[in-house]
Amino acid sequence: MFYFLNHLSAMEIWYTSVIVPKMLSTFVTNNRAISFKNCMIQLYLFSSLGASECYLLTAMAYDRYLAICNPLHYSSKMTNTTSHHLASGAWVGGFLSPILPVVLISKLVFCGPNQVNYFYCDAQPLLKLSCSSTQFTETAISVLATGLIFSSFVLTVLSYIFIISTILRIPSAIGRKKAFSTCASHLTVVMIYYGTITAMYMQPMSRFSLDINKVLSLLYTVVTPMLNPIIYSLRNKEMKDSVTKFFKRINKGKDFE
Repeated sequence: MFYFLNHLSAMEIWYTSVIVPKMLSTFVTNNRAISFKNCMIQLYLFSSLGASECYLLTAMAYDRYLAICNPLHYSSKMTNTTSHHLASGAWVGGFLSPILPVVLISKLVFCGPNQVNYFYCDAQPLLKLSCSSTQFTETAISVLATGLIFSSFVLTVLSYIFIISTILRIPSAIGRKKAFSTCASHLTVVMIYYGTITAMYMQPMSRFSLDINKVLSLLYTVVTPMLNPIIYSLRNKEMKDSVTKFFKRINKGKDFE
């Protein structure tokens, strides 16, 4: 799990770095311009890293499935080679997935005014700016995004169905609690991440609301990567002990006042 967490951390560092620095520079300098080339690069990198995270979360669900449902075979099935293949597959698959949508968007005609009503270059606000027909591009993006999100989500859900059924068969309450704690952090991250991207991308383009999706975009591009280290740290015993001691010191300080 820690091997996959390293890759998840790297993905989210790059994920936020694609968007946040440009957004912050806009606030500071008030220069809102971005070249078409840089806009397409941002769109591709952002989409690639988002797809890679979907694949990686699925791989992490499979890792938890083996650890809980097949603990005696875990070390023989989840070898270093298998872990490398799963992580590499997540990166490669993620960077291959958005090639067609980005190419299709780059071929559209933009007559102006080319003002992106968003805080980064995403597919839907760019499609709204085009003065050429976008029907084929919209359909291709919807099919690819739905296929990617749905397949990853279904595989993750299936893993957790087997995990939960196995946990419920554990006779002792302590054993059930210990088994569930090994996947609680990952399950929390999955629910937050898939909840936001499903609300954004698995819907018809005609129903796409920029104002609502700006908030959703902010959640999974900034808030979720910020929360993930906290969520996974709560599983660490030393971290929990430190937090407990911190709040005890605060309460003692209030008692003396």
